[in-house]
Amino acid sequence: MLPIDLTGKNAFVAGVADDNGYGWAIVKALAQAGATVRVGTWPPVYKIFSRSLSLGKLDMTLAGGGELQIEKIYPLDASFDVPEDVPVEVADDKRYKKLTSYTIQEVAEELKQDIGKGSLDILVHSLANGPEVQTPLVDTSRRGYLAAVGSSAYSLVSMVQRFGPYMGDEAAVVSLSYLAAEKVIPGYGGGMSSAKAALESDTRTLAYEAGRRWGLRINTISAGPLSSRAARAIGSIEKIVDYYKVNSALSGVNSALDVANAATFLCSPLAAGISGETLHVDKGYNVMGMTAEDQLGKE
Repeated sequence: MLPIDLTGKNAFVAGVADDNGYGWAIVKALAQAGATVRVGTWPPVYKIFSRSLSLGKLDMTLAGGGELQIEKIYPLDASFDVPEDVPVEVADDKRYKKLTSYTIQEVAEELKQDIGKGSLDILVHSLANGPEVQTPLVDTSRRGYLAAVGSSAYSLVSMVQRFGPYMGDEAAVVSLSYLAAEKVIPGYGGGMSSAKAALESDTRTLAYEAGRRWGLRINTISAGPLSSRAARAIGSIEKIVDYYKVNSALSGVNSALDVANAATFLCSPLAAGISGETLHVDKGYNVMGMTAEDQLGKE
């Protein structure tokens, strides 16, 4: 038996806002494996998430027994690299105004102060935002397109730039992608397919550059669709999930736990020789060349 043991490891998971998505499942899986976990939460929901956590409204149960302990919650808006990037209208927004630091640079520095330089072992990028995701690409505005790519793809580059120098030897970075990076997914618009394609390409380049510079391993998971609160912004997520259920190589619905377990593996010493990869965790949907439903009555 080769158990995954992350005891003594420090993990930071960016993009956790509730207990319903892939980010939360990854937090729980890392904690179950023994890691100390800190999370980054989008400022507009930071107060709600923190309050829900303190009031015990979130599912804190770990699969192996015991309860999840989150070491600290950091407000994080990955659209901004440094304080100078924050527009006045955002800084003056009541949801941001009382927060002292939330850019990528500020969070990286605060995390270094909290755990020490060289003590961050795991960085998870579970971030995506496409303000025009329901708009066909052909109708997407330049502003919407650049916002999608900036928040969903460049944010990984920025986080590796700023967290990389503070990470330990043989540390791991994992991000979350989607099949729209490779193939057409109608309804997944607004530049989000381009953002996911950029994310996967950047994963390969960063695996080399950050691998040689800091010894980091960088991989991404192309996850199957999940009917989470965040994914409902797509509008057609339930139809996409149902389609995957019928047409994937394996029957059933892709679960958050499937992806969380794969992410935990990639962050563990068991994946020491893996970097620059896009790992599909989608019940084998990505390998299909025709719809399975066309064959159901012929078997």
